[in-house]
Parts: sequence; C-alpha cells; structure tokens
Amino acid sequence: MDETGRTLAEKYVTMLNTHDANLVDELLAEDYVNHNAFVADGREANREFWGSFFAAISGLTTTMEDLIVAGDRVVGRFVTRGTHTGELMGFPATNNPVEMRTIDIWRVENGVFVEHWDEINSLEVFQQIGAVPAVGPEETSNR
Repeated sequence: MDETGRTLAEKYVTMLNTHDANLVDELLAEDYVNHNAFVADGREANREFWGSFFAAISGLTTTMEDLIVAGDRVVGRFVTRGTHTGELMGFPATNNPVEMRTIDIWRVENGVFVEHWDEINSLEVFQQIGAVPAVGPEETSNR
C-alpha cells in the first residue's frame, strides 16, 4: 500500500503541475467522497473543479512538502502557487499572486483515492484574490 499511496500522491502533483484535470481518471474512484466545502463528491465534479481552477490560476506550480503513507491513508502537505488571471469561484481575475497551502488526507482502496479530507488556508487565498478584506495590522513600508 505504501508504494501505491506514494505513486498516487506523486500523480496528484503531476496533475497540478501539468494542469491536466483528466488525470483524475487515474487518481479517483468514480464515487470519490470529498469532505471539502468547495468541491462536490465524484470524479466528474473533481474534474470540473480542477479544470476551472487551472483556468483561473496561471503559472500554477505545486510542491509536495511532506508525505506520510500508513495503511490505507495518504497524508500530504502541499504548496501551490500561481497568478489569479481568470474567474475563480465567481471572483474575477485580479492578477494577484496566490499561494495555497493544504494538508490533504486520502483513503486508498483498489489502487485509487476513494475519500478525501483537507485543510486549506482558504481565508488567505480569498484575501489574496480580493474576495475578503485583509485582517490584522496593515503592512507599512517602514517595517
């Protein structure tokens, strides 16, 4: 299972770095369960989400910072960077840089991901694209 989990995580990074949403066919079960507020269950819903994400964020690159495979679980920490050049979840392009940090947990069955949980720096991402005002002390050039 360790090699299958590692291979799937590496293929996930490949999908993000090649911007090929069709790689979900090799990664996800058809009835994939996604415990994520932004993406519905199922392989097709994920294909649609990633296709729109790739269209919205140009120059997108992802690195895998950590990977742990234990039993039927795969846990990875990822950093994805790009530029918000297209509509993202209803928010028009800002040309702002975007950095999304995630911790993803997948359950593997029959050689594919069948279930997913994640934690995302969503607030920061929405601030980066101007959907949510920044919170905290204002940045100054004197610092």
